[in-house]
Amino acid sequence: MCKPGTINAAQATDDAALLAKDEGWIANLDLEAFARDIKQLGDTLERNQGPADVAHLNKMIRWADICAAVGLLSMWHSVNPISIIAISTWTCVRWTMIAHHTCHGGYDKCHPNKNRWNRFKFAVGSTWRRVNDWLDWMLPEAWNVEHNNRHHYCLSEIEDPDLVENNLSDVRDLDAPMFIKYLIVIAGMFTWKWYYYSPNTYKELKLARLRREGKPMPKGVTPSDAVTIRSLLEGANPFYSMWEFLTVVIGPYIVIRFFILPAICMIVGDYLGMDGTQMFKNACINLVLAEAMTNFHGFVIVVTNHAGYDMYRFRDGCKPFSGTFYLRQILASVDFDMGTDSVDFLHGWLNYQIEHHLWPSLSMLSYQKSAPLVRDICEKHGVPYIKENVFVRLKKTVDIMTGRTSMRWFPEKYERKFLELDAEMDFKKKQMFSKQQLS
Repeated sequence: MCKPGTINAAQATDDAALLAKDEGWIANLDLEAFARDIKQLGDTLERNQGPADVAHLNKMIRWADICAAVGLLSMWHSVNPISIIAISTWTCVRWTMIAHHTCHGGYDKCHPNKNRWNRFKFAVGSTWRRVNDWLDWMLPEAWNVEHNNRHHYCLSEIEDPDLVENNLSDVRDLDAPMFIKYLIVIAGMFTWKWYYYSPNTYKELKLARLRREGKPMPKGVTPSDAVTIRSLLEGANPFYSMWEFLTVVIGPYIVIRFFILPAICMIVGDYLGMDGTQMFKNACINLVLAEAMTNFHGFVIVVTNHAGYDMYRFRDGCKPFSGTFYLRQILASVDFDMGTDSVDFLHGWLNYQIEHHLWPSLSMLSYQKSAPLVRDICEKHGVPYIKENVFVRLKKTVDIMTGRTSMRWFPEKYERKFLELDAEMDFKKKQMFSKQQLS
């Protein structure tokens, strides 16, 4: 019998013919040893989190707050790029850095303020908490389900709600000139958060409640199909009404961002004897342009994380934090330029996507520390580790969206084989635990 977590040499030689030229490493991978190295590194990183991680979080919050102050305090003056860029950046990093890692539990154990910087407290439970912690197009509770659960633990499977190749199938299959497809994709870059992401995350929250309550899916519904503003307008969404979506999900953001904030500028302007109406108009235009820009910024650093002809797709689910799970997070994720706080800030700290998917509940600082160590582990085991400039990845993502290229399917035979090895390793761990309990 071969050792659990490995493939014997005879099998590897016979099966190698099933692999592409650049996939020979798959036949020789010691899955058990690879998983052990990844898990040990993750455990070490988690143990070493503490005051330095909290101090780093506070530093990033200060940077985000500076962007907010610059943008919001200048947007009344005139329509200008400084206000637009500052507000756009503040909106983006408040989501991708502050909310993202807090909602994953990255600071649950190391932050002294458990009443706020905790995954079960931050931005959830009331509109007041949402406004104070993270106000965006997405309802935080819905995003936590869609992203933290469905996306992370179904990565690049059909159940992954962020699977670009599946979500853009209509565009990929569209019988139209390529420039039309490019126009559709470009329009989506500047609108995707409110047009697709907000309604689809809310759909995932509704689906999660149906599953939890043991209720059947609505007839004719394919759970993996995305819900968009178009679905709502066409009445093709059986999960919630347009009115519910407006009042519960996007209403607070629209009212505060595009009405209350400009109104404050007008009131202050009139009080000071200035042209309050013009100040209101300037603020509105700056906020709308900043919204378009933050959508584009978010698209570039978010949507590109798991798309490209060199990213793998998978047929079946796997157990979280198993050997197969760790392998998939690397094969279906990509890192960008990294290494300094300024570079990482501009990438919304999503340039450590491989490391984040391996251990979702670590701090931003831990990902910065771990990247070179993960690369070393991948090199040791022959596992591909992809790190490229974000705009190179943007091109590869657009190619997937328009149907110019397609993602790779992990070899089916090895997908089954690795899942079987996971089961063997899990059985062995249970046996060892039982022996320890008896001794």
